[in-house]
Amino acid sequence: MLAITGGKVLTITQGTLEGGTVLIDGGKIVAVGQNVAVPADAEVIDARGKWVTPGLIDAHSHLAVFGEPSIPATADGNERTDPNTAQVRGRDALNPQDPAIPKVVAGGVTTVFTGPGSANIIGGTGMVIKLRGRTVDEMIIPGTEGLKMALGENPKRNYGEQRKMPATRMGNAAVLREALVAAQTYLEKIDRANAEAAKDGKPAKLPDRNLKLETIGRALKREIKARIHAHRADDILTAISIAEEFGLDYVIEHCTYGYKIPDILAAKKVQATIGPLLMGPGKHEIWETTLENPGILARAGVKVAIQADTSSATKWLPLQVGLAIRHGMEEDEAFRAVTINPAEIIGVADRLGSLEAGKDADVVVWNGHPFCNFTRAETVLIDGVKVFELCSCDCCRSSCCCDKE
Repeated sequence: MLAITGGKVLTITQGTLEGGTVLIDGGKIVAVGQNVAVPADAEVIDARGKWVTPGLIDAHSHLAVFGEPSIPATADGNERTDPNTAQVRGRDALNPQDPAIPKVVAGGVTTVFTGPGSANIIGGTGMVIKLRGRTVDEMIIPGTEGLKMALGENPKRNYGEQRKMPATRMGNAAVLREALVAAQTYLEKIDRANAEAAKDGKPAKLPDRNLKLETIGRALKREIKARIHAHRADDILTAISIAEEFGLDYVIEHCTYGYKIPDILAAKKVQATIGPLLMGPGKHEIWETTLENPGILARAGVKVAIQADTSSATKWLPLQVGLAIRHGMEEDEAFRAVTINPAEIIGVADRLGSLEAGKDADVVVWNGHPFCNFTRAETVLIDGVKVFELCSCDCCRSSCCCDKE
C-alpha cells in the first residue's frame, strides 16, 4: 500500500484538498481525502508543499508510432500509398521501446491516444496507451480504438503532388464520402445475407471479407470514434457536415480556427482536441492560429482537450496548458483539458482523468504549479507503480538513477 500525504490534491472532479491524502493499493486509488487513515505499513510519499494531480492525458498524439529519431527507418506514422488506408492499425507500428516515452513520462504525462497521422483522408486506427510496459498488449487499453480521418492541406498536398485524387478540398470531401458509402453498402450486403440465411435456415453467403470496409463500418456503427483532423473553419464545418450525414461519433482534432465559429461548435456539442499551441505558421491553414483558441471554445461550452500532437515534445504539454491560461483559459478548465476532458473524449473516464476511489492510480507529484515552467514532476505513478522519480543528481530519465553505477 502507498500513501501520498500532505499535498495540495487536485481531484479535478471533487475539488481541491489542502493537506490531502491519496491512498493506493493494488494499482487503484482506494481513498482520497483530508482525513484518510494511513496504515502503519504503508509506504509514504511526503507531498507537503507540493501539488498532486492525476497523470496528464494527451488525447491526440503520435508517440511511439511516428518513431524517434525522426528518420526513414522509424517513419511508421503515415501509410502514404493510398488516400484511404482504413485497414492499417497503429498498434502494428507501436514501439514500446521508443526513446521518447521516458522523456514524456518525466513530464507528467501518463496516457496518450496515439496512432496514424494525417497524410491520408482515412489513415487507419489508433488507440489509447499507458506509458508503461514492454509489449504492445501491456500498453494498450483494450476497446479504445479510433479511426483517423483528415481534411485540409495534408491529404490534398500528399496526393495532389502525385497528380491523383484528392488534389482539392472538394476531392477530400468526395473521397471521404465515397469511402463511407462503400462501407455502408458492405454492411448492407452482410445484413441482407444474414437475414436471408435466417429465413432459409442455410449458412449466410457473406461478401468476401474487406478489412478496409470492415473498419469504416465500425465507425458507421459508432463502435469506434471518427477522429477528424481539421484546422480551418471551413474544413471543421465540412467534417461536421459529413459526420452528421453518416451518423458518426466524432471529435474534431486541432480545431485551430474553432475560435471563429465557437457558437456553432457549442450548439452542435462538438468535442475538440486543440493544439499543439506552440506551432508556428508552417503551412497556410494555421497562419491564423491563436493561443486564445482553447479559452474561447471552453467559455462557449465546447469540451476542450489540449494536445501536444507529437512524440518526445509531449513533455512540454504542461507548459502549453500554462500558455492557454495566460491567454484567457480559466485555470480549472485548463486542468480539465489535460485530465478528465481527454479521458472522456478517448473513452477512459471510468478509470482515468481524476483522483477518485476506484480509479487507476495514475498520479503525479509536482514541486510547484504543474503548468509553471519552473516546475518539475517529482514522482510519477502509473497503476500505483513509480515509473519516474526525480533525484538530487538531476539526471533522471525513466526512474531514479542514484543507485545505478
